[in-house]
Amino acid sequence: MPASEPVRLGRKRVLPACPNPLFLRWLTELRDEAREKGLKTQYTYQKALSSLNKYPLPLRNAKEAKILQNFGDGICKILDEKLQRYHQENGADAQIQSVSSAAPPAGRADNNSVAPSRKKNSAGDGGKDRAPDGKKKRREYVPQKRSGGHAVLLTLYRQSQIPDSKGFMFKLELQAEAQPLCDKSFTVPDLGSKYTAWTSVSTLIQKNLLIKTHNPARYSLTEEGLALAERLAAAERQTTEEEEEEEEGPGVVDLTGSDDGEGEEDRTHPTGSAAGQQSSDTDASCSSEKPQSSQTTSRHQGGGCLLPGTYEIILCVDFIETTGGSNHRKQELVKELQRNRVNFDIRKLNVGDFLWVAREKVTPVPGQLRVPAGRELVLDYIIERKRMDDLCGSIIDGRFREQKFRLKRCGLHRPVYLVEEHGTAASHLSLPEATLQQAIVNTQVVDGFFVKRVQDVRESAAYLTIMTRYLNKVYQNRTLSCRSRELEGDVCGAEEERGVPSCSLISFAEFNHGAVKNKCQTVREVFARQLMQISGLSGDKAAAILEHYSTPHSLMAAYERCASEAEKEKLLASVRYGKLKRNVGPALSRTVYQLYCTQGPLS
Repeated sequence: MPASEPVRLGRKRVLPACPNPLFLRWLTELRDEAREKGLKTQYTYQKALSSLNKYPLPLRNAKEAKILQNFGDGICKILDEKLQRYHQENGADAQIQSVSSAAPPAGRADNNSVAPSRKKNSAGDGGKDRAPDGKKKRREYVPQKRSGGHAVLLTLYRQSQIPDSKGFMFKLELQAEAQPLCDKSFTVPDLGSKYTAWTSVSTLIQKNLLIKTHNPARYSLTEEGLALAERLAAAERQTTEEEEEEEEGPGVVDLTGSDDGEGEEDRTHPTGSAAGQQSSDTDASCSSEKPQSSQTTSRHQGGGCLLPGTYEIILCVDFIETTGGSNHRKQELVKELQRNRVNFDIRKLNVGDFLWVAREKVTPVPGQLRVPAGRELVLDYIIERKRMDDLCGSIIDGRFREQKFRLKRCGLHRPVYLVEEHGTAASHLSLPEATLQQAIVNTQVVDGFFVKRVQDVRESAAYLTIMTRYLNKVYQNRTLSCRSRELEGDVCGAEEERGVPSCSLISFAEFNHGAVKNKCQTVREVFARQLMQISGLSGDKAAAILEHYSTPHSLMAAYERCASEAEKEKLLASVRYGKLKRNVGPALSRTVYQLYCTQGPLS
């Protein structure tokens, strides 16, 4: 039996360059354009590209490509039209095999040896679109106007120009802000397609214009993306100015008007009068009185304001409150709200069961199928609803303390606990009624929540109805501004001290993203959760300890600086917490010390 040939190790044989680079380039452009628009034809073009890459012979025209797999009449017709235009521009004798592609196809080596005919053709084209080294320049990617990529770049650029900008945007927040700048929906695909305007974000990331980090995802511009977005914004401003000039037109004298028109205008808005002063104050605070479309654009550009009459108050109901469990009881809540004619919306809330948003009123755009999504700002009221049996279960499994802690950190300053007694159901519980009543009192007195007790679902719906009508009255003449959640303490302090509902609110997208239960947590947040596992250590006490020692490392360093064991045990005893500024106490201080400093298992 003959000996087998030895295995040869080394690189794979380098495939020759594609002999049809012109067709290759055109197909690549068609595929990228279809991908940008979210069309399914991108996959057809990709298959045709793969077939063309494998074909080793030059093609004289697109009809000859019909022998290749995935080349149909449609693709061949498009390529023939491009080829005809190419011959008109470069002459009938121009060789289509002599044009170098912008980049070598995947799986093929870049052929550095250029044939003499290619060099001649390169020199003869006048150096059009070529770099100094003779290679063809790579065409810069610029998304089409009013496309998803164009809207995303502009939105992130405008957000970065806001003072104290956080430098990134969450997905829902970015979609809501970018929607008015895009003709296609970011959430709902067009008829017969599964792609939305959000599909173009993957192209932006691939082109190194956008970067995606963290979980939940945060989107921000790269240096290249910032430069491109700045150019797009400048072009947008120039277009807007030109359109305004065209609308104004040259100065036209109205011969039918009154000679004393200017006087009437002066009498309507007297200079220096109270009305003029009020108008200027309004202009300074938000934006001047312009048509609604201009106001919408200005609000979306820079955070802006929602003026009175441009928004409506909507009750948001967590979808868990309408599905699962006792479906009859939960549907009863929806029916009661409908019967009371409450303007409500069912959606996923990451914290709380009910809250209210001020939703911007938007008008349909001519030629666009769906109405653009309006901005939503969250009012400072949030409700956690508890039946007595649910309260009992949450106390046993530890959810009760965690929920209160998350409600305090959600960014809304007026949390409410809605407790349903539910008649005789409270008598069949695994905890004594006195324990439940004490938990409810502690929630109001110690934790600072407002507690509202009702008997059943109908009373809960009645309370939500009254609250909705109350908030409509409170906010009907207020100008609302959007703020970042990170700046909440600086902005809302004065209003909260006067007992006035805050008019500086966070967006719903930022609120809901910040309240995600299983999101990536900081060391400080994990440390707080650890401390709250200790019996008797509430959220207020944990927050007070974190003000002094924000991480376990800082606490351990403080223990090491203590001179004796007694001093270590009393390290946290004098830490003050809550509104009454009570001490944590020596017992809890000793427990925390033993938990973090005991070598080996705790007895």
